[in-house]
Amino acid sequence: MKARAHLFISGAVQDAFFRSEIKHRAWKLCVKDWIRNLPDDRVEAIFEGEKDRIKEIIAFCRQGPPRAKVTATDAIWKICTDEFKVFKIKY
Repeated sequence: MKARAHLFISGAVQDAFFRSEIKHRAWKLCVKDWIRNLPDDRVEAIFEGEKDRIKEIIAFCRQGPPRAKVTATDAIWKICTDEFKVFKIKY
């Protein structure tokens, strides 16, 4: 079943290769949409695809790459809109 998750990831997550690692994993899992840094030092992401694959990428977001120190991950589940065809990093 397809789904959409809107995430906000807090902690030492910027300048930790977080966005590039998520993009790589999203590509491997065929998950689409985007990720970006926020001015308040959090990372925001929207994932669309198969729900089990989104859950897998969210599990990784809770831990992050080695240089990241995640303190919180808030996920809001929504209806899939198939808005995007690829996963991208927003600047």
